[in-house]
Amino acid sequence: MQRRTFLQSALLSGAVVGGTLPLTSSATSKEAAGSKRQQWYELRTYLFASDAQRQLTGTYLEQAYLPALNRAGIKEVGVFSEIEGEGKLFLLIPFNSIASFIGINEKLAHDAAYMSAGDAYLAAQPSSPAYDRIDSSLLKAFAHMPQIEVPEKKARIFELRRYESPSESAGQKKIEMFNEAGEIDIFKKAGARPVFFGETMIGQRRPNLTYMLCFDDMAAHDSHWKLFGSDPEWKRISTMPEYTDAKLISKITRTFLTPTGYSQV
Repeated sequence: MQRRTFLQSALLSGAVVGGTLPLTSSATSKEAAGSKRQQWYELRTYLFASDAQRQLTGTYLEQAYLPALNRAGIKEVGVFSEIEGEGKLFLLIPFNSIASFIGINEKLAHDAAYMSAGDAYLAAQPSSPAYDRIDSSLLKAFAHMPQIEVPEKKARIFELRRYESPSESAGQKKIEMFNEAGEIDIFKKAGARPVFFGETMIGQRRPNLTYMLCFDDMAAHDSHWKLFGSDPEWKRISTMPEYTDAKLISKITRTFLTPTGYSQV
């Protein structure tokens, strides 16, 4: 079984390797994906204790942080709110390399426009903080979908899904199912619009993978998932003994999101 190494920096220890078993993915799509460098994603969640905190952080993201990221060459940054939830903000930042991720804070520290526009957030006092906490994960894009795919800017919702696995080897097998067995292609065929797929390299509740799908609305969500579930190729691979959910997935977490007005995704 062919092995591949997912980590390229000693900073990110604990990498695992996984096998590849070509099954259904077309050679053309694999070659196209293989020609692109795999991105890294920071998936960040802001937790708030008040509406005032959420407003302050939202203003910071819109007027200071996203423009500064764009000036630094980091494009297509997504910012999302929960459709039903506790008022969190979700931030998706695509980096073209691990060096870009490591170096972004130093770049921002030398960006005068960012420091000025973000002053209220950056200088928030302990008595009135800008947020309660920030949860953050670092993910590496899947080989078969190596870069973020931004959907059309129209009415849309997003489903963020996290699959926790009972072991590292099970997690790698599930990633193989998305990549080599063709699960990503089946999503696209069913009309679900994948935005990204990523393996969590650093973050909570590892081993896990996270991905995001886009739909016009909840009715479209239900319709496209039904098409996915009834697809003959999905039925075939999902019933293969090595790919059953019982072996590969221990927990699924779903979060439904809507983009903020300034989201670039």
